[in-house]
Amino acid sequence: QVQLVESGGGLVQPGGSLRLSCAASGSILMINAMRWHRQVPGKQRDLVASMGRLITTYYSDSVKGRFTISRDIAKNTLYLQMNNLKPEDSGVYYCNFLAATNSRPTFSDYWGQGTQVTVSS
Repeated sequence: QVQLVESGGGLVQPGGSLRLSCAASGSILMINAMRWHRQVPGKQRDLVASMGRLITTYYSDSVKGRFTISRDIAKNTLYLQMNNLKPEDSGVYYCNFLAATNSRPTFSDYWGQGTQVTVSS
């Protein structure tokens, strides 16, 4: 099993910054992809940013140029630096790993519990 714990959310004014963290633990054999998603009430969970095994990155058009996804391999932690935040960035942010573990050696999706980001003046 993989446990993911997000932190770093909160209330910030438009134009401000936040850095989300996602700490992973468990018997991880390999991580194929790491992703950040955002969900607002009544809507589906949308992919915001992702990082592949070869460090390739993807950003949704709405956050490109403002958000940066990164990782610290030694700490097994994924980050999302969010700058120049806008009210439409508000939502619950979830991290998601596509990973293989000792007990489940095929790639499976694991999710954190989510962290709330609210951008408002």
